[in-house]
Amino acid sequence: MTTAFDPDGHIDPESRSYRYYRNAVERHWDPGDIDLAPDTENIQQLDDATFTQLRGTLALFGAGEEAVTEDLSPLGVVLGDVNDQLFVTTQLYEEAKHADFFHRYWTEVIHPEEDRRGQARSDPRDLDWYNDAYVELFERNDRAMHRLLEEDTPRTRAEAYCHYHLTIEGILAQTGYYGVQNSFDGTTPGVPELPGLVEGFSKIRSDEGRHVGFGMAKLKELVEADEVDPQDLYDLTTELAMLTQQVVSGAAREDGPGVGPTGLAAYAAEKHSERMSQITSESAEIPDVSELVRIDE
Repeated sequence: MTTAFDPDGHIDPESRSYRYYRNAVERHWDPGDIDLAPDTENIQQLDDATFTQLRGTLALFGAGEEAVTEDLSPLGVVLGDVNDQLFVTTQLYEEAKHADFFHRYWTEVIHPEEDRRGQARSDPRDLDWYNDAYVELFERNDRAMHRLLEEDTPRTRAEAYCHYHLTIEGILAQTGYYGVQNSFDGTTPGVPELPGLVEGFSKIRSDEGRHVGFGMAKLKELVEADEVDPQDLYDLTTELAMLTQQVVSGAAREDGPGVGPTGLAAYAAEKHSERMSQITSESAEIPDVSELVRIDE
């Protein structure tokens, strides 16, 4: 009779995944604790064009967080190490919290402001908010993640990490968080501060720094073990980066307040180059978790 019990499996406090798990536990936060009252007042100062742009940006984030919450489970199924499992449980929980935050912001800030402006209440899941590149990127991510359940190999794992952790979280989401934080932190002339939004983005961005670090570390392990070709990773992430550039260019206005499409594209390209170097260069190391969760750059 066979058994799934593994007497050699154990928690290793020195492992990277366990340290990431502990970091997540120690930095716990509740999306319901963030004070959104100042945002409901300050958002009234936005002109109609900027208000519409903000709604579009939040719709992209909300849908994205819901999608990655749904798509992470296959990774938890195939990973066999208990320390990896500990970390993935925290990531799945955090993705759910992120989706909850965006839902709360839409219902408690966006909808009341639409009412005040005499606008019909919008639905953040309306397909009109998403361009073709956004839809394709998330459909490809869904396929890459669920392919693990059919064919769990070093190649399919690498593709899953490239789609989910490296591109959607590491480039697209981090670029968006950077743009919103720098637009609504009170330093942009003519744009009101939205402290609840900035606080939520800061906490989410910090969580996802840890998520990205996990995926990068797993990719680096596959490269160092000669189980995947670094060139294949470059080719795939470059292809995916082109989609993120199209998403970013459609979510911002060059003549609008805050960070425009050019600045966001430059930030995204920098992150892509930096992370690929850390994964494929023998001399480069994945940053420590304390650095990954910092958002003050």
